[in-house]
Amino acid sequence: MGLALAGGGPFGAIYEIGALLALEEALDGVRFHDLDVYVGVSAGSFLAAALANGIPISEIYGIFIEGDEAEGALTPEVFMRPALREYLQRARTVPPLLARSLWQYVRRPLSRGALESFAALGRAIPTGVFDNDTIRQYLAAVFTQPGRTDDFHRLKHRLYLVATDLDSGESVSFGRPGHDRVPISQAVQASAALPGLFPPVEIDGHCFVDGALRKTLHASEALDDGAKLVICVNPIVPYDAGLAAEKGKGRHRRLVEGGLPVVLSQTFRAIIHSRMAVGISKYRGQYRDADVVLFEPDADDSEIFFTNIFSYSTRKRLCEHAYQRTRRDLLRRRYELEPALARHGVSLRLDVLRDATRVITLGTGNVARPAAAGLSESADDLRETLVDLRRWLARKYPAPA
Repeated sequence: MGLALAGGGPFGAIYEIGALLALEEALDGVRFHDLDVYVGVSAGSFLAAALANGIPISEIYGIFIEGDEAEGALTPEVFMRPALREYLQRARTVPPLLARSLWQYVRRPLSRGALESFAALGRAIPTGVFDNDTIRQYLAAVFTQPGRTDDFHRLKHRLYLVATDLDSGESVSFGRPGHDRVPISQAVQASAALPGLFPPVEIDGHCFVDGALRKTLHASEALDDGAKLVICVNPIVPYDAGLAAEKGKGRHRRLVEGGLPVVLSQTFRAIIHSRMAVGISKYRGQYRDADVVLFEPDADDSEIFFTNIFSYSTRKRLCEHAYQRTRRDLLRRRYELEPALARHGVSLRLDVLRDATRVITLGTGNVARPAAAGLSESADDLRETLVDLRRWLARKYPAPA
C-alpha cells in the first residue's frame, strides 16, 4: 500500500491531516504510519515524511494543530518569517545594477527606452518573501527525536519527496538512489519551496523549487515501486461558485467580485486540478493491476476556498471541516470504493461513518457533539443532497425544448 499527498501550502497540510484522520478510522486494515511507500509533494511532503517516520496521524494532529508553541507546534510563524538574508543579498546588487542601467540609458536613450534599460533591476527582486530555512530547522528538530530519523537510509518505509530542478525543469525524487543523501528535512524544504513565496533551495549545486510544478501528485513513484493500492489526497480543487450559491453556501456567484486574490486562487486551482485529473487517468491505464483512490474537497465547498490559512484558530476549524467532509465522501462513495478496497484486504467501517456524533479530539479519539450541532449538519447535508439530485435529474432527463 502507498500514500500520495499533494501540495497546497499550509492550507493543504491542514486539510490533509483532517482527511487522513477520517480515512484511518473508517478504513479497517489501514494504518497510515505503517504503509509500504510514501510520496509527498510540496506541503504533502511534511506529512509524508512524518508518517514515514512512524508518527501516527493522531500525534501529527496533536503536534501540528492542537499543540502550542512550547510543545513544538507548526505555527504560522514558522512559515512566515521574512527572508532577511535573501533581501540583504539582493539589496547588495542594486547599486551596480542601477549604475549599469543608467549608463546604458544615457548612452542610447533613443534606441533603448527607459523600461528596457532598467529591466536588469529585476535581478534585485528577492526570489522569496519568507525564509524556508526555518521550516528545515523545525523539521530537523522533529525528526531527530528518539525513535525518528532525518536520514532516508534509516527509515523503515520507503519515502519519496519530489522537487523540481529550477535550471532543468525536471522532477527529482529525493529518496531515490543518487538523491538519498540529503537530510529528509532539507528535501521537504526543497519540495515545498513555492516560487515567489520561498527562495529556491540549493542542494549539491542545484537549485530546487516546489515539486508540484511538473505534476500534482506524483503517485507513479509509489506505483513504480509495486504498490497495488495507492490512497491519494489532493486539497486543491477549482471552486464551482454557481453550485455553491444554489446550495445556499456561496459568498459570490461570480468570483470576479472577490477581486484579484480570488481570481488568482481559482486560476491556480484549475490548472493544478486539470493536470492531476489527466495524471490519474493515465495511472489507471498504465497500472491496470493497481487501484488508485483519490480523495479531495467538493467543488462547491466555500469553507475550503475562502479559509484564511494563516489563522491559528482557523486551522483547527479547517481540520475538523476536512475530517467531516471526508467522512461524508466515504459514505457517499461506498459502493464505488468497497470493491476496490476489498481487493487489498481493506473494508469500510460503516458504523463509524454513520455515527454523526464523531469529531476530532486530541488524545481521546472522537467524542459526541451537542445534538443541535449534529442536527444542523444533517439538515445541511440533506439540502445539498437534494440539490445534487435535482441537477442529476436535469442532466438525465432534460426538459423538452
